[in-house]
Amino acid sequence: MDSFLGIKECAFAAFKKLARKLQNTKNSNIGSIRSDHGGEFQNEKFSKFCEKLGILHNFSAPRTPQQNGVVERKNRSLEELARTMLSESSLPKYFWADAVSTSCYVMNRVLIRPILKKTPYEIFNGRKPNISHLKVFGCSCFVLNSGKESLGKCYEKVDLGIFIGYSLTSHAYRVYNKRLMTVEESVHVVFDEVDRRINQIPKTSVEEDEQSISLEKLEICAEKQPVNSQKNNRLIRRNNRLKFCNRVSCPRSGGFLEICQWITS
Repeated sequence: MDSFLGIKECAFAAFKKLARKLQNTKNSNIGSIRSDHGGEFQNEKFSKFCEKLGILHNFSAPRTPQQNGVVERKNRSLEELARTMLSESSLPKYFWADAVSTSCYVMNRVLIRPILKKTPYEIFNGRKPNISHLKVFGCSCFVLNSGKESLGKCYEKVDLGIFIGYSLTSHAYRVYNKRLMTVEESVHVVFDEVDRRINQIPKTSVEEDEQSISLEKLEICAEKQPVNSQKNNRLIRRNNRLKFCNRVSCPRSGGFLEICQWITS
């Protein structure tokens, strides 16, 4: 991804490209910039370029990141979001660049500035962003094989992939193709955004029982209590408190569950 730098020495070339882009798109000049005393910012090339364009280059005090609080807070937010997204989607760590890029893409369109009451996208472009195309990072998807390979009549037309972000140069999605093991950009993508953890939650027989039991007042008794009578309902005294237990039969397993409720005296 061309928005990330491989080494710090590329910072000057990236800033030079960004300055020209802002001047052409917004028809305005950069007045001032602020950075720390890093070697990638404080050098001869950077100084001459700023003097040529009349840019005032301000520096924060040495070893005082508090004076660059906005940038430091933004970097930390992007880092925490990327870490959370990679952990939630169980993707390898080498997708960190895609996670950071997606985090920045989403934050610019949903984060509202407290004073202006606008998103950064709306401030920069002058219109409200469209967020209907946002998808869950790391979800499974199916990308259409639209002319990449010649397929026969009985071959599959789609490849299984993983959604890893949005294209910066076109209106398309970035997808990691599992079969080809490459990253491609396409709009012919169908997403499966269902949370995988939902399928992992086991169904209990209590949910299938016809009786209406309030889950807020009842708890499933984990300990096995001795049965003193043959009746379904019984009272148990423990720690000067009474517990009302009701047996619910389980047709599938042939056993039963004890639904218990403490009775305050």
